[in-house]
Amino acid sequence: MYFVDVILPIPVENAFTYRISEAEYAFIKPGMRLAVPFGKSKIYTALAIAVHQVEPRIYEAKEIEQILDEIPIVNLAQLNFWKWMANYYMCTLGDVMRAALPGAFLLESETIIKRILKNDFEPYLDEIDEDGLTILNAFEGSSILRISEVMNALNKKKVLPSINKLIDLDLVAIDQEIYESYKPKLVKYVQLTSIYEQEEKMHEALDDLGRAPKQRELLLNYFTQKARSQKPIKAKELQKQSDATSSQLKALVDKGIFEIYKIQQDRISYSGKEQDQVKALNEEQARALTEVKASFNSHDVCLLHGVTASGKTEVYVNLIKDYLAEGKQVLYLLPEIALTTQLVARLKAYFGNQLSVYHSKYSIHERVEVWNNVLNKAPKAQLILGARSALFLPFENLGLVVVDEEHESSFKQYDPAPRYQARDASIVLAYQHGAKVLLGSATPALETFYNASIGKYALVTMKKRFGNILLPENTIIDIQEKHRKKRMTGHFSDDLLRAITDTLELGEQVILFQNRRGYSPIVECNTCGHAPQCPNCDVSLTYHRHRGQLRCHYCGYHIAMPQKCMACGSEELDTKGFGTEQVEAELKELYPDHNIGRMDSDTTRGKHGFEKIITAFEQGELDILVGTQMLTKGLDFRNVTLVGILNADSMLNIPDFRTHERSFQLIQQVSGRAGRTEKRGNVLIQSFNPHHQILQQVSMNDYEAMYKEQLEERHIYKYPPFCRLIKITLKHRDFQKIEEASMWMGQALKNVFKDQVLGPEPPPVSRIRNEYYRNILIKIPRKQSLEKTKKAILKVRTTFLSISQYRSVKIVLNVDNY
Repeated sequence: MYFVDVILPIPVENAFTYRISEAEYAFIKPGMRLAVPFGKSKIYTALAIAVHQVEPRIYEAKEIEQILDEIPIVNLAQLNFWKWMANYYMCTLGDVMRAALPGAFLLESETIIKRILKNDFEPYLDEIDEDGLTILNAFEGSSILRISEVMNALNKKKVLPSINKLIDLDLVAIDQEIYESYKPKLVKYVQLTSIYEQEEKMHEALDDLGRAPKQRELLLNYFTQKARSQKPIKAKELQKQSDATSSQLKALVDKGIFEIYKIQQDRISYSGKEQDQVKALNEEQARALTEVKASFNSHDVCLLHGVTASGKTEVYVNLIKDYLAEGKQVLYLLPEIALTTQLVARLKAYFGNQLSVYHSKYSIHERVEVWNNVLNKAPKAQLILGARSALFLPFENLGLVVVDEEHESSFKQYDPAPRYQARDASIVLAYQHGAKVLLGSATPALETFYNASIGKYALVTMKKRFGNILLPENTIIDIQEKHRKKRMTGHFSDDLLRAITDTLELGEQVILFQNRRGYSPIVECNTCGHAPQCPNCDVSLTYHRHRGQLRCHYCGYHIAMPQKCMACGSEELDTKGFGTEQVEAELKELYPDHNIGRMDSDTTRGKHGFEKIITAFEQGELDILVGTQMLTKGLDFRNVTLVGILNADSMLNIPDFRTHERSFQLIQQVSGRAGRTEKRGNVLIQSFNPHHQILQQVSMNDYEAMYKEQLEERHIYKYPPFCRLIKITLKHRDFQKIEEASMWMGQALKNVFKDQVLGPEPPPVSRIRNEYYRNILIKIPRKQSLEKTKKAILKVRTTFLSISQYRSVKIVLNVDNY
């Protein structure tokens, strides 16, 4: 008896064992995909993790359906990394598998119905109802039907009872069809048939085509292209050059002059030459590079703390070049997809076809191609540039991981599981491969800087901007006083408007930052004070003017903008607060002769959304760019000399222990977009509270003062880096049940962990999509065993779920939830 253990892409705790034949036992390797039955009639794509001869005791092993791979698509190093991630972030291996594999690798399973009885079904007519007859007649000319086709035939959704009656009569059977959703891209090429390669035949063909000028032109163009280059000729390009249609090309194929053949091509390919020369480093960069290399002799992780525009990217590029020369793979992680669009062009120039890009805005097919290239150690997958999901690629020979803008919260995955922190996970990945990690940031995360200050990580600093340009000049504007003196125009103070006008007159560009999308977060009736709320969540609806609707940013619920108050019928509706859309509208009235762009998640949908806006701004087509925090993340615009932050207070008042650190990072990063070439930049920060400690520290560019102050607070109130945090979130639609369940869970945890447990507490938005939320926070001191703590939490969870009335409550475990 032979068996295989598999992971299923569903959140179940254990691996499952299936029966296999002796031949399959010899063929199957860990990392291959198998189609296996699970439950009553489902078929899943599972991943083999071990073959053995030990029969499972608790259940009878089913047989596998089929083997889907010739060679493993996941290597053993990856499986080890997955196991670590499932263990550390308290999720299942199935969760990690679903996050790691591109969707195309998880084959879809679709129920189909097979017709068994080929001949007449008249003997059964008495037992078949009208729906049954309709189904049998729908089989005409086909031996299989999909459930969706049966639904269409019967024009109703509840079709299983009718199908079951036919199954009982042995007229049809249910089966699961598996189809793979990855289709390689095939490109059509044209070549002459062998007969027409002879010169006289060629002249004959040209004479025959005298009456078909377009076909003749196609043939002449083919010869011209062939004479220029020996490369295969694409059908599409030949058509384009000859201004011909596909039917004219087909006519030549039908005449036997041309033949079409197809070549599989990668969707992501780069044309253009590599530059052999990487830019020369200045003194500061050269020193930093030498120090980073030296630090790798004693440390596995190095933090490069360089001010904005100090040229950190060039240091990375030089380091990457060394590792690629040694034949090692390099992973370059970025927090934001918007950043990859800018960086791809720069890295492409240096590394040409050694570069591959991997992130969620790429199609499934493109991601599969990158995966296969990394797996097969293809030359075009030596340097991987990607967002956090690139961690899961099948690296074999990883030498270096660069985590750029390492402080960014986008590196944390919140939903679904695994809820991992890509920066922390990359350090473990590098450790497992014996690779080095370089973390880079102008405003490092507090925990990272703390690790560097106690010697756990090496620290290299770059305190000067490239070309010794001065850091931008930060000015804080008190908008409370400006309102009092009536010096505000809309949401702009007179100082900010004067600065924008001066900058535009000099032909320079402006970035304006407002960390809220939409037109206005609240629409309020001036008569009765009613503000429309989302029926599914505890938030007010945000007004989006260009769509003329009110939207909920949590669940997507939307209604048309009402003409009257929904409560009292008054027509006096007013908007409170403002988002990027309103800033854009105000600017268009103030500066009608200038081009204004907006960059937020409403305007950057789709794969090329970021690229279009960034390219337009880089090429000077836009004069002012308004945006949310997408703008802050390391983008490099050469002609921006003014940055305006319209309301710094909205960031400072979020109930979270990291608010002050995050606000400092965000404002500092936005400021860093200004004055990146010869001229010193200006940053104007509007606030109702200009004397706030964080704003003062930003205006002085004083990271160390912010770090010391925040570290002291964290020490007093027991927060990271002095404690580990695990957040437990409970969700349920019934308010009474969630109250009881969270109190029970909170008390059970307090019995184990005493005063290390905070909560249960409702979060700031306590109802989302009609589910009520309750949070419990567990603080784990550094000396306490994390492993034992997690085991105790899981034990409490198991007991909780064994209580019948609480079984329907959803529990989310989030390790390092910040």
